[in-house]
Amino acid sequence: MRIRERASRAIDRLEPPPRIVDWSLLVVVLAEVATGLVSFTIGTPDGWPVFWLHRALGLAIIALIGFKLARVRHRLLDRKLWQRSTALSVLTLVAALGALSTGIVWVFGLDVRISYWTLLSVHVGFGLALVPLVVLHASTRFRPPRRVDFEGRRTAVQYTVLLVAGAVTYRLQQGVNRLLSTPGADRRFTGSQLREGEGNFSFPVTSWVADDPDPIDRSEYRLSVVGLVDEPRAFTPDELVAGDETEALLDCTSGWYTVQEWGGVRVGDLLEAAGGVGDGIDDEPAYVRFVSVTGYRWSLPLAEAEDALLATHVADDRLAHGHGAPARLVAPGRRGFQWVKWVTRVEVRSERDPAQWVVTLISGFDD
Repeated sequence: MRIRERASRAIDRLEPPPRIVDWSLLVVVLAEVATGLVSFTIGTPDGWPVFWLHRALGLAIIALIGFKLARVRHRLLDRKLWQRSTALSVLTLVAALGALSTGIVWVFGLDVRISYWTLLSVHVGFGLALVPLVVLHASTRFRPPRRVDFEGRRTAVQYTVLLVAGAVTYRLQQGVNRLLSTPGADRRFTGSQLREGEGNFSFPVTSWVADDPDPIDRSEYRLSVVGLVDEPRAFTPDELVAGDETEALLDCTSGWYTVQEWGGVRVGDLLEAAGGVGDGIDDEPAYVRFVSVTGYRWSLPLAEAEDALLATHVADDRLAHGHGAPARLVAPGRRGFQWVKWVTRVEVRSERDPAQWVVTLISGFDD
């Protein structure tokens, strides 16, 4: 009994004021979604702090939900106390538990597919659904924090403990994965799991949002190189097989990665074959935009694009349609959704393309 009382007092000391808990849940959920979305664009190890912050915040949410449930559990368990907003509260809790449970299971390496989606994709879905639910839930019980809630060092210490505990717990989990040799032990810092083998059938076929075009007839396919080049031209599939090769790691945001030998033509050589970039472009920022047959597109800075590859082969296999045939972009250091498939046009531009973020969400729906 004494141990239980001591544990209860320790928890009470760690628990922030009720209003701070409520607002913290909103802020932390928004931060989780922000770091999750940003992490999709990070493919090199120097971006590891974003992933660590995302995981530490996730573990902090567990503690915050625990504090919240301890305070309101009597209202949830007694149907006589239910209000119109209680159903929204329950739905928000379900989404939160769904996001947390799928994230935890994924971290330990369990790879379960639910229809077309990996467990990581389901985790992302729960997380995105949680944002409007938490905002609506907060609006039903809007109570701004008071100055007294922030007075003293106690609140700062409480939140420091939560974040540090989250980071330490994640670190311990990594050690458990290695000790037990769980499937999660071979994950990259991004959380993606290894897919071994060579060629088309060694890694999954995935499409971003609605991209799913019909197979492209090689006899009719042409790759256009246009924009700020001196001699715009179109290339046949045979002209793209120039014999360039590069080993590159493809890290897909659906939760897997693979290292393959890619063959095709260097983008810089394609631009030279089109007469090179226009006069004066060396003195101005320039970008190369890669456009898919679906309308999907992504841009790279000129210097990075020149060293990228338009691949026609993976290992000794000609690219399969699902992997982007006749040609796909291979951009080392970028995440998989930036490796544009079914490239039909390469454009040299003097400006960035902010609309590409919108296009990634709507491409393929009119195919």
